[in-house]
Amino acid sequence: MGERIGYARCSTALQDLTAQREILASLGVADDRIYLDKGLTGTNRERPGLDQALAAVHSGDTLVVPKLDRLARSAPDARDIGDSLVARGVKLSIGGTLYDPADPMGKMFFNILATFAEFEVDLLRIRTREGMAIARAKGRLPREAAQVVPSPASRARAHARHWRVHHR
Repeated sequence: MGERIGYARCSTALQDLTAQREILASLGVADDRIYLDKGLTGTNRERPGLDQALAAVHSGDTLVVPKLDRLARSAPDARDIGDSLVARGVKLSIGGTLYDPADPMGKMFFNILATFAEFEVDLLRIRTREGMAIARAKGRLPREAAQVVPSPASRARAHARHWRVHHR
């Protein structure tokens, strides 16, 4: 039996990963085998913690995630990750349920879950746009919200901080 490698993610830096870490621990993932991304959305495929988790799993291992939407927020991304795991002989456990995307029934359930995760993101986007339009109409939000784009230096510092925190 291989190792259990965990992955957890939250979309904003203000969110806490404690609940996801506890779920992963209850599913048999050792604390030093949990890889994290904080402040990165699931639609952003550039997630260092996920890349590290995917690099850590080998044939016979199991990648464990609390929920599918923590792994991917689009059906194509979920399928790509699932297909790459199958090709490498890695199992996928979502919330404690082992999914075998190589099995026709497992593949169907995996795709249904991925579709629901993507649907959830789409609904969230619509609600956010509607809320912003209402706030703008009431004068509570500037017409053009300033977009903060981190500099390459600040991204490098954040990456180094992430590495120090999660790779002691």
